[in-house]
Amino acid sequence: MRASRLLHLLLLLQSRGPMNATALALALGISARTVYRDVGALSDAGVPVYVVDGPRGGYALVDGWQTRLTGLTDSEADTLALVGLPGPAAELGLGAALAATELKLLAALPPEAADRAGRIRQRFHLDAVAWFRETESATHLKVIAAAVWQSTPIAIRYRRWAPPPSRDVERTVQPLGMVCKAGAWYLVARPDDGGSPRTYRVGRIRRVMTLPGPFDWPEGFDLAAFWKDATARYEADLMRDAMTLRLSPAGCERLAELLGTTIVDATLPTHDPQGWTHVTIPTESTDDAVTKALQLGPDAEVLAPDEVRRRMIETLASTAALYGP
Repeated sequence: MRASRLLHLLLLLQSRGPMNATALALALGISARTVYRDVGALSDAGVPVYVVDGPRGGYALVDGWQTRLTGLTDSEADTLALVGLPGPAAELGLGAALAATELKLLAALPPEAADRAGRIRQRFHLDAVAWFRETESATHLKVIAAAVWQSTPIAIRYRRWAPPPSRDVERTVQPLGMVCKAGAWYLVARPDDGGSPRTYRVGRIRRVMTLPGPFDWPEGFDLAAFWKDATARYEADLMRDAMTLRLSPAGCERLAELLGTTIVDATLPTHDPQGWTHVTIPTESTDDAVTKALQLGPDAEVLAPDEVRRRMIETLASTAALYGP
């Protein structure tokens, strides 16, 4: 514990310059008396610490003395300020650890690279949550994260999308990993009997209890590869139907904004003599198709299927009736 604190103190002096005992004590969460002892220990170990006089003085390192992290290009150093996700890290209880890690990285960089990383942090910020949404509340996140880290089985009560009264189910699972997607946390776990891994939205876990462990890690399991395959399957299963649209040039642009370029790029468009584009896009259901078509307004006409076209006519007629003759 003390060795870690001494290293933290050293890196603070290396990255920030002169700091007095009060500032060091606040940053390290210790007393000023302990700072005095730790500075003495560093000096006894051969670290060239000296005292700077004046109102902005304090303890400092001899100019030019530092441990440098070599081999980084300018672009690699730039990315150091972008790799941290302070929101998710804090939710997992790792906010302090993330800050300490960033401090160690910056302290180990040459001055010019550290300055570049600092400018990147001032000018760029990553906000992974969609517009008009907040990070999903996940009451049991830290308990589940601890179980993931310690390979400990857990018993959970999970609320599914199924209609009542069978929405809540009890499961005993082996937590393999966690993924933060668009502000929501997901647990990847396999059944306690060793079946195939499944995904659980942490915000839907109503209760969790840690069980005796640990369990044996599944051979060859890779979290990133599993998540990539799972999301591809989810998207394919979700978009089971299709709708053919006739789009104006403006409608083509709006379609990409509504559905994303991945779905639009997968279509095989054709063009009619009026300069409109015909595309077939995946949809979840008739209701989903009608909602998407309505969002495109007069820049889109539904050509197929007949059920969606009929529903569009009914919906538009009912909407027009609201506004009178």
